[in-house]
Amino acid sequence: MLGVTGSIAAYKSAEITRLLIKEGATVKIVTTSCAHDFITPLTLSTLSKNPVFTEFRNGTDGTWNNHVELGIWADVFLVAPASANTIAKFANGNCDNLLTACYLSAKCPVYIAPAMDLDMFKHPSTKSNLDKLVSYGNKIIGPASGDLASGLSGEGRMTEPEEIAAYIIKEWKGKQSLKKKKILITAGPTQEAIDPVRFISNHSSGKMGFAIAEEIAARGADVTLISGPGNLHPRHTNIKHIKIISADDMYRACMKEYDKSDITIMAAAVADFTPVVKAGNKIKKDKADPVVELKPTVDILGEMGKRKKKNQLLIGFALETNDERIHAEKKLKNKNLDFIVLNSLRDKGAGFNTDTNKITIIEKNNSVTEFKLKSKLETAADIADKIIQLLP
Repeated sequence: MLGVTGSIAAYKSAEITRLLIKEGATVKIVTTSCAHDFITPLTLSTLSKNPVFTEFRNGTDGTWNNHVELGIWADVFLVAPASANTIAKFANGNCDNLLTACYLSAKCPVYIAPAMDLDMFKHPSTKSNLDKLVSYGNKIIGPASGDLASGLSGEGRMTEPEEIAAYIIKEWKGKQSLKKKKILITAGPTQEAIDPVRFISNHSSGKMGFAIAEEIAARGADVTLISGPGNLHPRHTNIKHIKIISADDMYRACMKEYDKSDITIMAAAVADFTPVVKAGNKIKKDKADPVVELKPTVDILGEMGKRKKKNQLLIGFALETNDERIHAEKKLKNKNLDFIVLNSLRDKGAGFNTDTNKITIIEKNNSVTEFKLKSKLETAADIADKIIQLLP
């Protein structure tokens, strides 16, 4: 899907349409009403061989243009040109036209090509809005430097259609690198019941595991995501979501899915211990034994490592507070992993309940790759890239 906004660069959207269709894409176009001041819907519909959508209802017959269906239909959502106004709306959830409604409904990768004057692009609000869009997982293409409509010269010029089309095509082909692969991913915490009211758990939010699931699904894989209690929900249609509560639930769900998975990524923070006795009724304070006896939970990753076939990849996570490399390398070897993703609570911005992470990937051949602090969405892409490198 191609979004076109009210910018002088809108005339270039015709060439983008032509180039994408030449590569075999089916292009549906959604415009803002202001875009019609710069390029006609007739031009775009003729080139795309599809009707152009602008309003929620067609003026001729009153047919409803379903923004949710458009958002689900698209494999890629490109907005080029993206004006400062539309960028601000995207960044802040302002949904006052069909294009912004499609953006909020999109379940596919979103690419945004800004086009505006130099001072508008340099303004702190625009930078803040673009940073927000990146944090949401969107990718920004450009802008380029050059002559602008105002007569100034500098950043703000939309990247040329040929470059945009080449970028999208390259990204799309890369995003299909895991097509037909079945991938199992775990995320979030588990809760180990003490009684019907109380439980033992940890601070995991599941954000890292969910980010990996979205990235892997966007690359064409069929993903099964097993997650513990939390408020996150997957967006991509390629993700089958299984919700669990306890470590035992996680074990049974994983064992059901593991043998048919090509790749397994164990990002969940599964409890290491669970109460020996789970009281059937709420334990009253005046009668409570101050000691809760614990027993180890099943080592899910260890069981997977024992059952792993030659054609399977198994990836684990290690969140440590001290002697990080020593503990991670031991886990890598003992669990029969292909690589382990290590992060430390001592690194600012990494760990639980953050939108960022700082990881080190250690492979079974002792190769070590360290990454700088990034958003969890960007970290998920790094992990996906490493998996692709290890595929036959």
